Amino acid sequence: MLEAIVAFKAAGLDHSKHFVAVTGAGSKLDITAVSENWLARFPMWDWVGGRTSALCAVGLLPAALQGLDISALLDGAAAMDAVTRRPTTAENPAALLALMWHFATDGRGTKDMVVLPYKDRLLLFSRYLQQLVMESLGKEHDIQGNVVNQGIAVYGNKGSTDQHAYVQQLRDGVNNFFVTFIEVLKDRDAKTSLEVEPGVTAGDFLQGFYLGTRAALSEKDRHSVTITLPDVSARTLGMVIALYERVVGLYASLVGINAYHQPGVEAGKKAAGAVIALKLKLAATLAATPGQAFTAEALATAAGSPDQAELAFKILEHLAANKSSGVKKRAKTPWYLSTYRT
Repeated sequence: MLEAIVAFKAAGLDHSKHFVAVTGAGSKLDITAVSENWLARFPMWDWVGGRTSALCAVGLLPAALQGLDISALLDGAAAMDAVTRRPTTAENPAALLALMWHFATDGRGTKDMVVLPYKDRLLLFSRYLQQLVMESLGKEHDIQGNVVNQGIAVYGNKGSTDQHAYVQQLRDGVNNFFVTFIEVLKDRDAKTSLEVEPGVTAGDFLQGFYLGTRAALSEKDRHSVTITLPDVSARTLGMVIALYERVVGLYASLVGINAYHQPGVEAGKKAAGAVIALKLKLAATLAATPGQAFTAEALATAAGSPDQAELAFKILEHLAANKSSGVKKRAKTPWYLSTYRT
């Protein structure tokens, strides 16, 4: 936000006439938006996690600004929500997919999930699934408090091009994964769909890549799941988002973990805050002793954090690489004898 404010100011624009906030009532951002009279404010409830916020204002606002039909998006999500509430497993796609994950990973995350969507417009979908699945299912403890170290690692990219970076490893390397193929049945409209060869369109080649890759992996007993989409419309996108949101909840129930908290994320934020606090202490110690050179270990000790020498070294290297910090480095061998001063 601060970077954006500076950019608007440099362009001679009043940012408050252009900025909107999507945040919880009473948050620091909300208070800033009110005090500066921003263009608009949209609600974000504290019980909605970031990874499941695509279908609230967090995701709907940017989607609308990009021209996506958000009413259709929500209609699709509502339709999938109804289907994935069915009590009969065979009629519930989310339950079936959760069971497939459980089978593929032995219910213990023993295999990673490789996501390969065969459509350019789904390029970012594998990254969305990466956060949704890993943040929801990557848990140290189950709901009884037992250490279980659960989770499914997710990686992937665009199948149409990036399969070439994966297939050799997936077919002939370590069998420590299962693939989620995402195929889209509808190609571009006939008026814009080009024939790459006589009678063969780019869409035909995409299907050939997908089916050929699936067959090549199956020959080596590599497991895969296929999600078939009729098209990449707003309604279909809403359906597939709602599908996966329900799947992570059901899978979490199967393995006995809480899919809706994120203690690891909070620990990361706390650790980041500790790094900033140490940086300020190091900078203050250098400022109080101008011209005096310290090794990272000596400066950490002088700043009252003798057990943080390695972290101090990383911070000082960053400061020394940026002239605006005023920190100067004298490199020595071995590296840990290098000194820093202002």
